[in-house]
Parts: sequence; C-alpha cells; structure tokens
Amino acid sequence: MNRTRLIALTTLAGLLTAPALAADGTALTIYSTATPGAVPPELYRPTAGQGYNPYSYQQIPGYAVIKQERDLDITGPLGTYEFTDVAALLDPTTVRFESLTDPDGTKVLEQDYRFDLLSMDKMLERYIGQEIIFGGRSMKLLSIAGGGMLLQDPEGPINFQQGYHGVQFPELAEGLVLEPTLVWKLAANTGGTHATRISYQATGITWWADYNIVWNEGADANSGTVDVGAWVSILNQSGGTYEDAKLKLVAGDVHRAQPGRGGGRNEMMYARAAIAEDSMKGFEEKSFFEYHLYTLGRPTTIPDRSTKQLELFAPANGIPADKVMVYDGTAQVPWWHYSSAITDRNFGVNSNSKVEVFVRFDNTEEHGLGVPMPSGRIRVSKLDEADGSLEFIGEDVIDHTPREEEIMIKLGNAFDVVGERVQTDFRIGKNWMTETIEVTLRNRKDAPVEVIVAEHMYRWANWSFQAHSDDFEKIDARTVHFPVTLEPDEERVVSYTVHYTW
Repeated sequence: MNRTRLIALTTLAGLLTAPALAADGTALTIYSTATPGAVPPELYRPTAGQGYNPYSYQQIPGYAVIKQERDLDITGPLGTYEFTDVAALLDPTTVRFESLTDPDGTKVLEQDYRFDLLSMDKMLERYIGQEIIFGGRSMKLLSIAGGGMLLQDPEGPINFQQGYHGVQFPELAEGLVLEPTLVWKLAANTGGTHATRISYQATGITWWADYNIVWNEGADANSGTVDVGAWVSILNQSGGTYEDAKLKLVAGDVHRAQPGRGGGRNEMMYARAAIAEDSMKGFEEKSFFEYHLYTLGRPTTIPDRSTKQLELFAPANGIPADKVMVYDGTAQVPWWHYSSAITDRNFGVNSNSKVEVFVRFDNTEEHGLGVPMPSGRIRVSKLDEADGSLEFIGEDVIDHTPREEEIMIKLGNAFDVVGERVQTDFRIGKNWMTETIEVTLRNRKDAPVEVIVAEHMYRWANWSFQAHSDDFEKIDARTVHFPVTLEPDEERVVSYTVHYTW
C-alpha cells in the first residue's frame, strides 16, 4: 500500500473549521427574532469539553441574508462549478446565482448543496467492511460502536479496540466534503471571467440591542436625568466567518412562514484621512418599508462562534427623567379570563405589599435622544459618590420603541415604601354589586415620595365610583390611577366605593 496517500487522525483534527467568506465583496443583513434578554449564555458557546457541530446546537433565534460578489472563470458553454466559502447553516432553497457580466446568457441548470462534512466517525462508517491501517498493520474494520472499533487481523483473531488513535485510511471516502459546498451546473453563452453575485439565507445568527443607562438624581429623589448608551450584540453560530462585510440590521417584526415539525435539520494623505474617517463611521438609521434599517458605515468582520458588540448610536446625556413608584395591589388577579360579572366577594382580595419602582423618560429629540430604539435589554446603574463607581440598580426589556414615545423601565421593588389593600365592604343585588376598597401606603424613607396607586375594576365592565378619597385619572376602561405624595414616615389611606351593574 502506498503510505504517502494515507490519511491519519491527526490530519482530520484540523479540517473542520468554519469557512471564512473571503469573497470579493460580502454583505450581511441580519434579522432577529430574539426576545430581548432571553438569549441564554449556553448559546454563546459550545458546551465545555465538546466539539462544535453546527447541526446539533440549540436554535439561534434569528437569520441573515448573505450576499457575496465573486469572479468566476467560465470555461465552456456547459460546466460544473463548486463554491466552498458558504455558511454551514445556509438554506439551499434561498440560494440565488447571478452573472453580472452576462445575466441573460448565463443560467443555472442544477444546484446541489453538499453538507456531509468530513469527520473521523464519517470516515469510519464509510470504511466498514474495508481495510484500514491500525498500529502499522492492515486490518479489516468490522464495526464501530461506543467510541471503539471491532477489527479483524488477517493473521489473527478479531479484536475490539477502544478509541481511534493511530487509525489511517488509504484515501478520502467518496461523498465527504471538507466544508459545506454549493455545486452548480451552469450554461453560459459567454466564456471567460464573469463577475457574479450569490445570495442566500442562513440561520444560526441573530442580533439584539443592549442599552446602558446611568440614573442621576436631581434636586429631589423623584426626578433626575439619565445618560443613555446603546450597543448592538451579534451572536454568530452560522458556521461562517464574514470578513470585512457590509453590515445591515433590520429592526421590526418581519413575518416569515414557519416550517412544519419534523423537517431537516446569518493624494495619499487625503486617502489615509478618508480611510480613518470611514473606520469611525457608526450605524446610520432609516425607515425601510414598515421596519427600521441600521447600516454600519464601515466594513466589519463577524467571526463564527463569537459574540460581537458594536455601538448603535452615540451616547445621549442629561435626558430629563422621573422615578415613578407604582402600587398595584391586584397585579396578580387574572380578571381578563372571565366573560361575565365576578360576584365572588373573596375574588382578588389577597393583598400585594410590594411597591414597584420605575424610571421614566421621553425618547424625544428635544431631550437629546429622539431615535428609533430596537427591542433590547436595558440596564440601569447609579453612581456611588463614596468611591466614584457605578453600581447596578436594575434592568428591564423594551419592545421596538419609535421616537417621540415614552420609555418606562422597571427596576425592582421599593425597600422602604410598602402598601396594603383590603376590602372593607361588599354588597350584591340582582343585577348590581358594590365594593369598598382601602389602600394603605407607608413611607419609611427620610424623604418625600410620590406613589401611583393603580386600581383595576376587574369585576365587570360597567362601573362607576360612588365615593373616592382622592382625585384619580382614568387610564383605560377598567384602570384608574390615584397619584399620592407621602411625607417621611407618613401613612396614607386611599379609599373608594365602586358600583357595578349588568
């Protein structure tokens, strides 16, 4: 046997790296279906101690449209051509090939997507029943199982060998490829070098926005300003590296047809100055159909199996903001599940004692922001003046938020402000009922606080107040807000009697 053609285990170990899409020009448009803040760290990297298999990882919530421009040498009127620098997780049904040199005279007759990647297991499967070299001797491979091999020595017994170290093969097994490959059969009227464009969709890639906010207290504890910074996080496990790509991000709810279950398995001085300026260009935003498109003003490389951060927009500082406390004693009452009047006097009387804390500001140009903000996780910090460090005080998620809209961020629950909600009276008749509610708030802080008491008329849609202790604002058909100011160590009671009819 010709030993110079043997393929050893150490050779295979370095073959299965993701392709770098080093085409003449690569453009990448990423669409996200990720719920803000819901991408677990397990998706950021393969499980420790395990190899990377792009076909067995948990689904990344997003996809991309990849466009590549390449030069292709057409050697005759009919030929077969291979394209290897493609993402491993491409969708072959979305592939489109175009000749920019002769678009009318060049046609794709057939397309194959070959993704049976070379590995030791695949090689061994192909060689069952054939001879391999093990320990410097030729042996017949009978079977493989549990990380071991059953081998037959022509001059001895059948042996089981645990592990594959030292295995060599005469040649590559037919049908295996080193990397995912597109194969086209092309008919062309014009020979020579063609400028071509290839586009396709690939899964395993997504993006989301991360916002970092600093809360700065103002003259009182209930008002202040915020500094807002925004970053884009791109998670790429598509099985391809996109080098010097033109990057676009689409923000909005783009509908896609969902696949069914059980299917198959992203002058020199002036020239230098221009290059330096281009390298600093960030994202430019514009409306695009009913979505928003963010285009990065410089090329960037998105490596495979990586998470990359890019600044979404320049930080905006000193935006007026308010700290809002909300007490909702019936926040957990599922009244929306009922289609008739709720006459059970004990329904919804369990009290919630927590007072929620929010930061609220307006996304307006007047206040220094006024940009469309894609959905994302928003983290809030506050400066500790004792040592000059920023300390985390809470986080929330926001949906896609247009400019000129209010942003409300929940930070947590107040420590020194508590509430209590009790039913003090309940009466019912043939087609009516009345209920009296008392909400008690206690402020144990050494500064005044403002609290919104949120009450829901959950028993029925037709209602009116017979009495109320404080002024209120009707938010919607079943929700009212009572704004209350409490002085230090003050206890305050808000009460009302509501009359329902049906």
